[in-house]
Amino acid sequence: MNWIHPGLILIFGAILVPFLKGKAKQAYLVALPAIAFFDLLLMTPGQYGVFPFLGQELVFGKVDKMSLVFGYVFTIMGVIGMVYALHVKQDGEHIAALVYAGSSLGVTFAGDYFTLFVFWEGMAFSSVFLIWYRGKEAWWPGFRYILVHAFSGVALLGGIVVYAVTQKTIAFGPNQAHGLAFWLILMGFLVNAAVPPLHAWLADAYPEATVTGSVFLCAFTTKTAVYVLVRAFSGTELLIYMGVAMALYGVVYAVLENDIRRLLAYHIISQVGYMVAGVGMGTELAQNGAISHAFSHILYKSLLFMGSGAVIYVTGRQKLTELGGLYKTMPITMSLYMIGGFSISAFPLFSGFVSKSMVVSAAGEAHIAWAYLLLTLASAGTFLHTGLKLPWYIFFAKDAGIKAHEPPKNMLVAMALGAFLCVAIGVVPGTLYNLLPHPVDYHPYTADHVWGALQMLLFTALGFFLLLKKLDPEPTISIDTDWVYRMGGRGLMWAANNPIAAWEAFITEAYQNVVIQPMKRFVALCRRFDVGVIDGAVNGIGRGVFGGSWYSNLFENYVVYGFINITGYANHVAARLFRRLQTGSVHNYAMIVIVGIFFLVNLYLMFREQITAVVTALR
Repeated sequence: MNWIHPGLILIFGAILVPFLKGKAKQAYLVALPAIAFFDLLLMTPGQYGVFPFLGQELVFGKVDKMSLVFGYVFTIMGVIGMVYALHVKQDGEHIAALVYAGSSLGVTFAGDYFTLFVFWEGMAFSSVFLIWYRGKEAWWPGFRYILVHAFSGVALLGGIVVYAVTQKTIAFGPNQAHGLAFWLILMGFLVNAAVPPLHAWLADAYPEATVTGSVFLCAFTTKTAVYVLVRAFSGTELLIYMGVAMALYGVVYAVLENDIRRLLAYHIISQVGYMVAGVGMGTELAQNGAISHAFSHILYKSLLFMGSGAVIYVTGRQKLTELGGLYKTMPITMSLYMIGGFSISAFPLFSGFVSKSMVVSAAGEAHIAWAYLLLTLASAGTFLHTGLKLPWYIFFAKDAGIKAHEPPKNMLVAMALGAFLCVAIGVVPGTLYNLLPHPVDYHPYTADHVWGALQMLLFTALGFFLLLKKLDPEPTISIDTDWVYRMGGRGLMWAANNPIAAWEAFITEAYQNVVIQPMKRFVALCRRFDVGVIDGAVNGIGRGVFGGSWYSNLFENYVVYGFINITGYANHVAARLFRRLQTGSVHNYAMIVIVGIFFLVNLYLMFREQITAVVTALR
């Protein structure tokens, strides 16, 4: 069968967006990711879109169970995200979202490193516009975002080149390289996965994106990073430590946050930590856990961002200290948000329970006790802040007196779609498990597992309400590792504008005084010498040559040409004379000879003494 790349459906389909209006545009925006989803349903495993390239092969379509499961959730998220964004009037934002989602699908189905790199960069340069469309306040976060991802792309490309040279292949699969290629490619992937200390771009940029843009951002970049890590670095032990650190790091920083989307952004880091740890464990159960949790996370995290975005859209506020009491005016939004909160907290019957627990169980099965305990602890922290603190201070707590209402219907429909899938996966986990790349022999709903999860969640809730006053948000700013390049950038600008500028001015002035001014004076002196001496001599010589040429021309015309003309005329006269003498008669010639001899004898007799003297002198 002919294979159609689902990512290209979105990327090229985005071209028509500006030419459509009204309901037709809205239907088209939702139809594009829906068509891509049905395109995936028709696919069979294999390699498609293979082209020769520098002695290697570019593979645009590597279709297997792993690429399909990510493809399914990316296209589903595309549908939900587009429904959520139907009220947006800016065509550019829709185009950026479609190209971003399409590039993510391009990474998912890439069978070689160069194809992966092209779509990897496509993700970065399209997603930044979802930040910039927020307005002027988002320009600097957007610039920092694209600079960090440009660094990721450069590291990845450098690793790919070294990998191609050393391994003699560009096929994308388990990374067999060692040394520079291994670390460069891994670094490129870890930046997009937001692994500390390479993570601050996420919490810096996502809260500054547009309301709808942040929904797309939370779904694609970090999950494509998880996908490529599973493909290339499964079983890398270092990732276990990094993943567990991420899970705890995100929770700790979420405690300190007052901005609702920044809090959710830190929980992205925490939840991706579970996936990275599962990749590091490398067992089939751990891989299945990482992939299923990525699937679930896209759905419930987008639901959380949609809920918080609805609050921001209606109220114009995104600080916990500025909100409260919205359960009265936004009950539907609150209810749908709470489904996402229960999902991320791994409540039984919700999607997070059947996916996150698989990673934790993989740690126990691999006898990595410290990872098992710390990941469980991080899960409690997630419920504390995303499932309790955030909804409490948005919808309950003190009434901030905000006159709010439910968001547009398309936003509620999108949230309802996400909430339905979160519950459906939690209730019927086999639907998700059947999509995973390895056979699943895991049963989340055992009595011990359910009871253990409920105990942890209930004790967390009890602790929250007992310590409620201690958890009140404060209007503060948390310093993260982005402080390094923020302050480093400021320091560089200060240095450029002060000591470096002063030194540059000193060097410039010294150069002017020591080099430029003496050179100007020397050039002026040379010019005067040139004009007064050289030009004078040249002009004098020129005048002399001109005068000489005049006299030479006069001599030539009257002397040389005169002599030549006279000689020619004499020759002409002699020729005429000799022609007359040439009669052809012998007696005429004899007469001429006799006359000639007579003439010569008389000439001798006249000058005999002079001739004798000359001959005597010669002897």
